[in-house]
Amino acid sequence: MSKTQQRELPAFDWDLADNKGFGSGYSVEERNRMEQLYGDTLSQVNEKEVVTGTVVGITDREIILNIGFKSDGLVPASEFRDLPDLKMGDEVEVYVENQEDPNGQLVLSRKKAKVITAWQKIQKALDEDLVIDGFVKRRTKGGLIVDIFSIEAFLPGSQIDVKPIRDFDIFVGKKMEVKVVKINYANDNVVVSHKVLIEKDLEAQRAQILNNLQKGQVLEGVIKNMTNFGVFIDLGGVDGLLHITDISWGRINHPSEVLKLDDRVNVVVLDFDEDKKRISLGMKQLQAHPWDALVAEIQVGSRVKGKIVNVADYGAFLEIMPGVEGLIHVSEMSWSQHLRNPQEFLKVGDIVEAVVLTLDRNERKMSLGIKQLTEDPWTRPELREKYAVGTRHKGVVRNLTNFGLFLELEEGIDGLVHVSDLSWTKKVKHPSDFIKVGEDLEVVVLELDVDNRRLALGHKQLEENPWDTFEDVFALGSVHRCTILSKNEKLATLELPYGIEGFSTLRNLGKEDGTAGEVGESLDFKVTEFSKDEKRIMLSHTRTWQEKDEPKQPKPKAGNKPSASTSSQPERGATLGDLDALAALKEQMEGKN
Repeated sequence: MSKTQQRELPAFDWDLADNKGFGSGYSVEERNRMEQLYGDTLSQVNEKEVVTGTVVGITDREIILNIGFKSDGLVPASEFRDLPDLKMGDEVEVYVENQEDPNGQLVLSRKKAKVITAWQKIQKALDEDLVIDGFVKRRTKGGLIVDIFSIEAFLPGSQIDVKPIRDFDIFVGKKMEVKVVKINYANDNVVVSHKVLIEKDLEAQRAQILNNLQKGQVLEGVIKNMTNFGVFIDLGGVDGLLHITDISWGRINHPSEVLKLDDRVNVVVLDFDEDKKRISLGMKQLQAHPWDALVAEIQVGSRVKGKIVNVADYGAFLEIMPGVEGLIHVSEMSWSQHLRNPQEFLKVGDIVEAVVLTLDRNERKMSLGIKQLTEDPWTRPELREKYAVGTRHKGVVRNLTNFGLFLELEEGIDGLVHVSDLSWTKKVKHPSDFIKVGEDLEVVVLELDVDNRRLALGHKQLEENPWDTFEDVFALGSVHRCTILSKNEKLATLELPYGIEGFSTLRNLGKEDGTAGEVGESLDFKVTEFSKDEKRIMLSHTRTWQEKDEPKQPKPKAGNKPSASTSSQPERGATLGDLDALAALKEQMEGKN
């Protein structure tokens, strides 16, 4: 009961009390009035509610509070540690745990009152979108722990600021204004945001920037994010992209080579898309173009020196000064006609010297050459004698095509060996069936055209044409043992003696027993056609058994050339070993094999 309430009550008259009973001297009407007056001074207190109490007593262990109940309540002094200046008469909120414990005492709790009141304030802040003060207690995984109304709330890292935050520790121990964005009573979780406050402040600033934005306008911004293709710059609520190609006139591989996060930089607006709110920025445009400072002494034919900054399939770029580059095309790297990959010749970072081939200062383009630093091998006076027709040479196979192969005899001097000039006896369909790239090959010069830089070479010409001799060996009507190599719809390919190929129609594969010869089978075949010019021999197995009973032709007289029918032997026909004129050729071919 407060002092004010006590002054309003009528004084108790002790003289009206007698020995018949305490207060029995009052009439019934006076006693009822007194009870009503005293009853009105007591508040209606319900358990499990938060009420306001007045400090009426302070001890080392307890704080005595009057909440207008019939008795005062006691609260442990430990619950008032946050109020070191607490004094008599101060009002505090407490939670009614029990109106009367077994000892008849009113039980109160300030700790529980603070929790209940805090959650009520938090709910109100969420409902009314209020800004509240918080205190950052510590960092945690993914964000910060913020104290609001003595309740720990979670502040996600993405909700701290509009720009990415890399160091959360700088906020620990500091006050921060936040808004409640989510409450989960089941887990007693509260999520707050500081970013929403910044976004509202930036909204007006963003609108103002977009309204006044113009191409060519120079702005100041802060680098907030960095990628391989450029950096994003905060212009004060609006982000713009500074592409890597617009950072410097010189070539850079990554923005971090010249810029750092959180740097304040000046940029110029290059383009602006009002619909998509995309802003393209430039930094190098604030400086003069390096081509404008290119010295006048550099002209076509000048020698320049620089660093290779990029290598592509078609050539390499040489930077002779920051922002000034020239292209060295792959065809200008070597006198050799078969340099296909510039990376085999140059790599990024190489310091090389080159000759200026073309120069356009207005278009800011320059083409360079490296091979011009050495003499063109096709202009050497001794070339005609060295590679005269009929001379023999050895070179390296550099390239294979359907029609032949290119042979490098020396750097810059290449020749073509046509596929028909590879072998006298084998039908080479593709040079890869005969030789591989990188292998050596011996050739003879067939034709030299210095003016057109052409050199025709042959490999089979290293030997005499064996078909001159084969005309006698495979005379018409001669019989030879052959192996069937393959068959198609019309012809069968045969392997004849001495490694050459012949052909037979399918109907001429018929055997005496009515079957036909199969691939891999060795049979006797009779020559039915011989063409030296087309290098084609046609044969027949069927005729070997159909004509075996025919009468033999009479032997020719001395001095007469034997006919085709008499040139064959009775069983296997003529062999190379039986002919003295072919003995040397056989040894030569066997040695080559």
